[in-house]
Amino acid sequence: MNTSPVFSPTPVRWRAAQTLVAYPDAVAEMEARAAAVFDGDARELVWTLEHPALYTAGTSAQTEDLIMPDRFPVYKSGRGGQYTYHGPGQLVGYFMLDLRARGRDVRAF
Repeated sequence: MNTSPVFSPTPVRWRAAQTLVAYPDAVAEMEARAAAVFDGDARELVWTLEHPALYTAGTSAQTEDLIMPDRFPVYKSGRGGQYTYHGPGQLVGYFMLDLRARGRDVRAF
């Protein structure tokens, strides 16, 4: 098995948000960008940002595990895990990469 890294011929674009980004807006933008990258219509992107205070509920999240469910908005996400807090002061990085150009192996990347 070839474990050497594969590099995309076009450099990845980096973007840093200057204001808080609402979670639904970030998801919509990431889905659109990922589709455009897949179709070859946009460059890969690493996007750093902060969200307003919220929880994301992963696929293992159980409603009864959230102690104060009305404290912050809760958004279901397709990632694994339970609940994750996001909020001002916490920098989040989202990667929209074409793994076909990287050997289809996120661990090697």
